[in-house]
Amino acid sequence: MDSTNTEAGSGVRAGPREWLGLAVLALPTLLLALDTSILYLALPHLSADLGATATQQLWITDIYGFLTAGFLVTMGRLGDLIGRRRLLLIGGAAFAAASLAAAYSTSAEMLIISRALLGVAGATLMPSTMALLVNMFKDPRQMGTAISVWMACFMGGMALGPVVGGVMLQNFWWGSVFLLGVPVMLLLLVAGPALLPEFRDPNAVRLDLTSVALSLAAILPLIYGLKELARNGWGPLYAVAVVVGIVMGALFVRRQRRLASPLLDLRLFGNRTFRAALIVMVLGGVINGSYFLINIFLQTVKGLSPLETGLWMLPSTTATIVSVLLAPVIARRIRPGYVLAAGLVILAAGYVLLSQADGSSGLALVIAGLVIASFGVGPLGSLGNGLVMGSVTPEKAGAASSISETSAQFGSALGIAALGSVGAAVYHSQLAVPAGVPAGAADTAREGIPDAIAAAQHLAAPLASELLHAAREAFTTAVNAATAVSAVLALALAILAGVTLRHVPSAGQPATPPDEPPQDETGEVSRDAAPSASSETDPSASLKVSG
Repeated sequence: MDSTNTEAGSGVRAGPREWLGLAVLALPTLLLALDTSILYLALPHLSADLGATATQQLWITDIYGFLTAGFLVTMGRLGDLIGRRRLLLIGGAAFAAASLAAAYSTSAEMLIISRALLGVAGATLMPSTMALLVNMFKDPRQMGTAISVWMACFMGGMALGPVVGGVMLQNFWWGSVFLLGVPVMLLLLVAGPALLPEFRDPNAVRLDLTSVALSLAAILPLIYGLKELARNGWGPLYAVAVVVGIVMGALFVRRQRRLASPLLDLRLFGNRTFRAALIVMVLGGVINGSYFLINIFLQTVKGLSPLETGLWMLPSTTATIVSVLLAPVIARRIRPGYVLAAGLVILAAGYVLLSQADGSSGLALVIAGLVIASFGVGPLGSLGNGLVMGSVTPEKAGAASSISETSAQFGSALGIAALGSVGAAVYHSQLAVPAGVPAGAADTAREGIPDAIAAAQHLAAPLASELLHAAREAFTTAVNAATAVSAVLALALAILAGVTLRHVPSAGQPATPPDEPPQDETGEVSRDAAPSASSETDPSASLKVSG
């Protein structure tokens, strides 16, 4: 069908086709979340079968996330150029093929390459699905509902990963966990052309390959450095990687300012709603960096298996899903900035409860804290993404989605690194190695609680028990410190969200006048100013659409 014009932002309500299309878009979102969390259970099985070394295991685990984060900006722009539905279908086909290759890998090297291809394919899916949602649901209320359903599927996939993985690994071989992607992507390829409309930016002219290279040179070292600092502590290589990423990022930004058709339109940041919502989401990701410490706490201090940990996490995930779906409904009557602030206060309360957990108490306190914190984090996912996507014109939805997804990756990596460092410092200072433990074992135990558990396995029973007790006590104190820091940061972010987003009306109120674009000294509108999605003059009149 040839391109026709449409008026985006006109308030036209979506029909059955769009809601069926939402179901189609939710499938790859659910799958990507499953793929993120399911691999950790399969790793011991595939490592034994393929003979993967410790270094190869790290690459099998990390290469997917690195390349997904690295290519998000590029794929968001590519979707604007060639069409978001087309890119989604291309990515779905590539994901299915790479899933088959991963499932039937005969060596660790083949699996690493397959996981790398999965990462690149995954980068096409996330920004495409979010951008298509914005283009399909023009009514603000319906858009909020669609984004919340999309986020609920993502959160549900993260929670179900360990459970589904555990069941499959008990009944099938390790490659079966990768085959989950094949039927899902085949369904996307069949139903997508019928249910998903095509959208692209009519003003996009080309993909600047130099900018693509600079974006990869910025994002990949930065994410790598932050993750390795969180995992291994201070190291000159990791610090250099972070610095290189920052320098390359500065060069990338400089080039974008000079291009007539940039890879990343920096004018989007001129919109104060876009800018404020993005900052809140990034900092929210930083706050939740202590979640990974809680996961380790449940396994090393409470003695749960990965599958048991996943099952105990289900109540908190359910709370997140309920909150994600409820937040847009509340935001119809209350300003979203205030809903976000209230959610962050609840998040802080959950972290305060978690900061009181200890090794001798039962799981009730930990689960209660997780449920409360998870309920508070829901508005960040649904309203945060809704504010980011709703503040831009539809032809810029791909770019906005890629920025949102990349920022989420950065916030998560920064949070794990920062709060992981807090936890590591407290653990190291609090660990009292029992007398009689050999110097080598003592040094190993100070690296972290997994290392302490490994060191204890080589000691005699009484000494091993004493070392384990000391390590668990120290790590519990570390978790208490990290969650207390998260609580303080959540309260500070609640104030920031309430202040910076107070101008955004509730969905049931008429829109406020659009932001005035900044002007330069001559009075001309700055090219760093973002067009407002709520402008009275519809900026999307020439948006190309085909069914």
